[in-house]
Amino acid sequence: MSKPLFPEITVNGTPLSTADIAAEAQNHPAPAGKPGLAWRRAARALTIRRVLLDEAARLNLNPVAEEVAQGKLETPEEAQIRELLAQNVQPAPVTEAALLRAYKDSPDAYRAPSLFQPAHILFAAAPGDREAREAAKARGAAVLETLRAAPGRFAALAREESACSSRDAGGQLGQLSSGDTVPEFEAAMKVAPLGEVHAELVETRYGFHILRMDARGEGEVLPFDVVRPRLAEACEKAMWASAASAYLDGLMDRAEIAGFDPRAVA
Repeated sequence: MSKPLFPEITVNGTPLSTADIAAEAQNHPAPAGKPGLAWRRAARALTIRRVLLDEAARLNLNPVAEEVAQGKLETPEEAQIRELLAQNVQPAPVTEAALLRAYKDSPDAYRAPSLFQPAHILFAAAPGDREAREAAKARGAAVLETLRAAPGRFAALAREESACSSRDAGGQLGQLSSGDTVPEFEAAMKVAPLGEVHAELVETRYGFHILRMDARGEGEVLPFDVVRPRLAEACEKAMWASAASAYLDGLMDRAEIAGFDPRAVA
């Protein structure tokens, strides 16, 4: 008889079915080459769910289901878990001093959006097309070498080479704010020297770009009173998550789990 791929898991004597774990695994993507990671993450999620439901049953919790979307109610199990956490997770209050400390510790997190005025030449290639990306990179490198010797040809080469509609404006993208472009392009805009063609090609999901930064303005740090509501909400969520994690740790310590160690899963 062949050995099963994954061991049987029981939580407080209740087995977790492989079918349920396989279905849950669809919600836990894993990196290429690590197919077992999605399974382990799914098993961990179902283990936690079982532990919470067993505790709700022990406390005889049977709350009325609440509406979670228009015309859609919680399942009985979702209602039990919600009520269990509501009764037992008591986060510490967020103080004004803690809010001020969080604000002062990370001022860059509370800036107004930065402004950028870039120009680019795009050599387009789909993310999964290796051959096209190699060709785009090679062509981009050749044009970049030309621009190193003749930076004044940027607009003309943008019109000739760029796969972006901005070619009609000599590659100019106009004024952009933080979040207007993909993260990898924005990261390059933050460090590229002003008024010069960036020394390296910028790789994004769209292909390879030659970048020139014409202007850049970093957003000012917003006053505490302006960001306080957002900061308070974030701190309250963090405190709740910390308290919920501590409560769950206590339940997991008391649970009888066989065939799997959920705490070993990243």
